[in-house]
Amino acid sequence: MKVLFTHSYFLHFDNKQLKTRTPFPPLATLYAASVLMENGYEVKLADLQFSSSSDEITQHIEQFKPDVFVIYDDSFNYLTKMCLTNMREAAFRMQKIAKEKNIPVIVSSSDATDHLEKYFSNGANYIIIGEAEQTLLEIVNGIKKKNNFDPATINGLAYSIENKIVKTSPRLVLKDLDHLPLPAWDLIDITQYKKTWMDGHGYFSINFVTTRGCPYKCNWCAKPIYGNRYNSHSPQNIAEQIKTLQAKFGFTHIWFADDIFGLKPNWLKEFSTAMNEKNIKIKYKIQSRADLLLEDENIKYLAESGCDEVWIGAESGSQKVLDAMDKGTTIEQIKEATALLKKHHIKPCFFLQFGYTGELIEDIGKTVLMVEELKPHDIGISVSYPLPGTKFYDKVKQDLVEKQNWKDSDDLHLMFKSTYRSDFYRYLQRFVHYKFRKTQALHLYKTNTFNKRMVLGPYYYLKQIDLKKKLVKLEPEATKYL
Repeated sequence: MKVLFTHSYFLHFDNKQLKTRTPFPPLATLYAASVLMENGYEVKLADLQFSSSSDEITQHIEQFKPDVFVIYDDSFNYLTKMCLTNMREAAFRMQKIAKEKNIPVIVSSSDATDHLEKYFSNGANYIIIGEAEQTLLEIVNGIKKKNNFDPATINGLAYSIENKIVKTSPRLVLKDLDHLPLPAWDLIDITQYKKTWMDGHGYFSINFVTTRGCPYKCNWCAKPIYGNRYNSHSPQNIAEQIKTLQAKFGFTHIWFADDIFGLKPNWLKEFSTAMNEKNIKIKYKIQSRADLLLEDENIKYLAESGCDEVWIGAESGSQKVLDAMDKGTTIEQIKEATALLKKHHIKPCFFLQFGYTGELIEDIGKTVLMVEELKPHDIGISVSYPLPGTKFYDKVKQDLVEKQNWKDSDDLHLMFKSTYRSDFYRYLQRFVHYKFRKTQALHLYKTNTFNKRMVLGPYYYLKQIDLKKKLVKLEPEATKYL
């Protein structure tokens, strides 16, 4: 049997990410494809990330003539977890094209998990719920049997019978990830990824994952694929993967897409040892929590193994807001973690979130002040985004009338009733960015460090002033706190 894979993330449908020029291959898709290849199936990947139309899937279907069509989104990419409607429409279009050719359609994605009925009504035959590789293999094996296939016997699956959705028992997650075959990197044309990175940034970065899941329970964080479990590859396995793939593709940087990197006891120490034993010299960035970065030894191991950036889910400079989010961290921990990272010459970066219910202008002011005082290397800002399966969603779902998902990652529409209007948060997101860049430019000027950001300092300053005027017009108290 022949199985055609694709995914529904199109850079051309997300202008912000297109301009950012930081594309990563669909890693979860490559893992799933590898499992089918290991079991004797002929597999092709139609990687449409750089395509401008979902209709381009037609030529892949006509050329390959698959027996099964699989839309398998990269569940390690946070952009797919946002369930953007531009990507949903692309998935629907590809489903319909395959359906018109009488090809069974299987879908694995966060969005399909949240919106089963919509996907079934637009051509999906089977939707995988949860960790998907083994479920996918069993579905394809069943389709191969034809008349003897009973989907009810497969765990982790949803399907529709006479317009009624049936969900089977949940599938247990994999515990030993080293048992998975290596991702099917040969299915990817790496050329365009490398060119985009080199043209945009002067180096080439690629994505790895060492773990699946997250045991923490921030009440706005959706985990429809891997849940609250936390399982990992061995440090030795990851180091060997890096060594092999670096020789093949020549990347000089890694983005570890784990929700939480190096949580297991001694994992960071063993990883540092494995990287040094294999003489692997490479820079990488990770995501972590402030409370996990308070052990000097852990940060030392990160530095020794090549960690260059740590993105901390700081979220807010207001303890009141962090507590409302069930974040489980404190402002003091954010400060301590930032200082420790700088001590070991690792760049601390902050994820920030505005608009959570109950957040007031004084809370926003505390977040802006935290950024000014701690001086992270970079920041990423979003507004609170309710997704099904979270306590936060349950709290505000009655407000989600106009829309329930953003169309792209720069939409920033506040879909529920918070303290201020959507326009306020859009202006705020840009204001804080420009204020941050202006401060960085001023520091570069004072230290005689000449680069593009230093030259753009006056531009950042003027944009900051303009945006503050707009914020004050919407909320006069902004004068006092911003």
